[in-house]
Amino acid sequence: MPNCKTATKKSNFQADLKAAKTALEGHTLALCKGEEVFTSDLRGVAPMLDFLGKGVNLSGFAAADVVVGKAAAMLFKKVGVVAVYAKTLSKSGKRYLEENGIYAEYGALTEKIINRAGTDVCPMERAVLEISNEEEGYRAILQRLSELRAAQK
Repeated sequence: MPNCKTATKKSNFQADLKAAKTALEGHTLALCKGEEVFTSDLRGVAPMLDFLGKGVNLSGFAAADVVVGKAAAMLFKKVGVVAVYAKTLSKSGKRYLEENGIYAEYGALTEKIINRAGTDVCPMERAVLEISNEEEGYRAILQRLSELRAAQK
């Protein structure tokens, strides 16, 4: 894991974001704050739901993620992430981050996040399409996941 050193108090998120981007290599999500680094290899919104379920305090962390749409952006807001780098960022995700004061960088900006089959909009994105509150978004994401799991049985 890279050493996540903070710069000045004002720009520490930039150093943390740089470290998170380095830690992302080989993972789907990396979060960094000072010396703390968390990574995950789960896909989609699962890493953030996992951290939320475990009660991990991510307030003030910077995140680097492979794909960020509005659903992931809402989860970042919910846990208090202050900066996000996405290899691929949707326009609605970018807008949500910016509207909520979360610094955002990206490799590629896309109109929307597509499902894993490549046939439609990501079901998590669809679940939060008309929602602006992260708590409502979180509940909608959990509901949609429950529906998807029930449909697989």
